[in-house]
Amino acid sequence: MRIGFLGVAHVHADAYVVALRAAGAEVVGATDHDPVRVRAWCDEHQVPWSPAREPLLGRVDGVLVCSETTRHRVDVEAAAAAGVAVLCEKPLATTDTDALAIVEGCTAADVPLVTAFPMRYSLPMRQVAEQVAGGQLGTILAAHGTNQGELPMRHRSWFVDPRESGGGALMDHVVHLADVLRWLLGQDPVEVYAATNRILHAGVVPVETGGLVVLTYADGTFASIDCSWSKPDDYPTWGGLTLELIAEGGVTEVDAFSQHLVVHGGPHGPLGWLDWGADPNRGLVEDFLAVMRDGVEPRATGQDGLAATRVALAAARSAASGEPVTLDHVRTDERAERA
Repeated sequence: MRIGFLGVAHVHADAYVVALRAAGAEVVGATDHDPVRVRAWCDEHQVPWSPAREPLLGRVDGVLVCSETTRHRVDVEAAAAAGVAVLCEKPLATTDTDALAIVEGCTAADVPLVTAFPMRYSLPMRQVAEQVAGGQLGTILAAHGTNQGELPMRHRSWFVDPRESGGGALMDHVVHLADVLRWLLGQDPVEVYAATNRILHAGVVPVETGGLVVLTYADGTFASIDCSWSKPDDYPTWGGLTLELIAEGGVTEVDAFSQHLVVHGGPHGPLGWLDWGADPNRGLVEDFLAVMRDGVEPRATGQDGLAATRVALAAARSAASGEPVTLDHVRTDERAERA
């Protein structure tokens, strides 16, 4: 399979190019609105540089959209118009309108759309999903999740620019757990309440760096998400994700990134973590290739991306108003769910 990159702004682009090659795909090119950034990225990863989007789209079977969040819609729509399959970074967009347009555009063009939710491919998370599906826990009553990390500014400065990212820690981290909960509970929340602050890094960035989100579901289940950029700058990893499920049959806890070795010194710095467990990014990429090759249903669909994006945007509105936000569930047709 021949794969290209539309944008290399997202930090995960570095991991994706490695995973694509490990899965046997050919990375034929990358383009970006920032020529300096993309040339440096292409030189580092030995990827051909494409000066424009359209010539690259004419040479690929699929693209990874790793541009800034505000640029996702134009990149996805261009790929859809060219009949090229899309794996799009999260969140899908910075507005409900753009997120819905991304999903509907791929549906209309009949091209696959996969959302970059690697937790759907995390082995620990999949084991929890099997517990839930198998009924071992009984009815889930409540959940608490954390998706904390360091301030991403030193990796990619656009993450803290609301004109590019749409917000701060809320936009960056809510969507992962919102999607995991959708996967496990089989439903979307009907109400979202959020509180944020900028206690950490107050003089450095203009966006929220701490946040707590509460999701309420129609059957009375509720969940909380700590989505803060609360780890120190010298933390040994970019962040982590945990989830605790409280159910009628017991309590289960999962740490999606606990499979690592602690490394003192060397290329990882004074203290580093060397992952040894299954690579969720590799699973995500392999699923994308299977979608193109075999026409299988992706684990993380465009509809999943739309639903999680809407939760994050509702959280931002709630934090701004101080009031809960009611979610009406906008769904595209059945083809969009397969996109």
